[in-house]
Amino acid sequence: MNGSFETHAARRWVDWAIIAVMALLAIGMLLPFLWLFSMSFRPVGDAYKLPPSFLPPNFDFTNYREVLASRVPFLQIYFNSVMIAVVVTTGQMVTCTLAAFAFARLNFRGRDTLFFILLVGLMFPAQVTILPIYLGYAQLGLLDKPIGLALMYLTSSFGVFLVRQFMLSQPKALEEAALMDGAGYLKIFWRISLPQLRPALTALGIITFTQTWNYYFQAKVLLSSDASLTLPVAMDMLRGYMSRGNLSVVMAAMSMSVLPVVLLFLLAQKFVIEGIAMSGIKN
Repeated sequence: MNGSFETHAARRWVDWAIIAVMALLAIGMLLPFLWLFSMSFRPVGDAYKLPPSFLPPNFDFTNYREVLASRVPFLQIYFNSVMIAVVVTTGQMVTCTLAAFAFARLNFRGRDTLFFILLVGLMFPAQVTILPIYLGYAQLGLLDKPIGLALMYLTSSFGVFLVRQFMLSQPKALEEAALMDGAGYLKIFWRISLPQLRPALTALGIITFTQTWNYYFQAKVLLSSDASLTLPVAMDMLRGYMSRGNLSVVMAAMSMSVLPVVLLFLLAQKFVIEGIAMSGIKN
């Protein structure tokens, strides 16, 4: 009896130690965000004071007003980023789910070879493919148009892989029963498979939205006019040449830029973790 009690107590101490370590790591990860938001509410003269203070002396929204009144059309750029992220996220959730269903549930010649080729695409960075995309967009008249940036990423190899792995972890009994009853593959996908994919689709949506929101290289190459830019490029413009811009104003713009992504992740983090975890259960 004493042995089991001591074992239980030891496990509790281990659990508390793990929680303490994770809490310290979480605080360390949150400090840059706290500093970012704190800097956005103080004048630039306070940015370099030593020792630094995390709480601003007062919550002054002057920096936010200066962002909206700057030469950079921030609201239009904000709309561009939202539009691109929504279009890309929606497109990938549709195309990747359909492709994953085909690779996970349908038997056709060359399926494994095609899936291997799809995964090979993950090895190529955006810098390798940007030149042919640029030349093709020049022919189609899609340069300097935000929708052109969105069309580049309506599907992804990673998204297909993530949803396929999650689908392989799901039981096939209901789908096989529906197939024996004469249901078509499209009906099986819509009525049986898709409702089970909520964790995987949520994870894919959050990952895709965050990744698209942070596009810099692609936007820098394909977009040129101020009204067509995205937020990462706008941050570069506000910072100015040799970082001569107002640091507090840049921090205010970054605060407005990062807030939607942080809130989105906090609201859906449970499904993100569940979707990624279950996608690795089965090969």
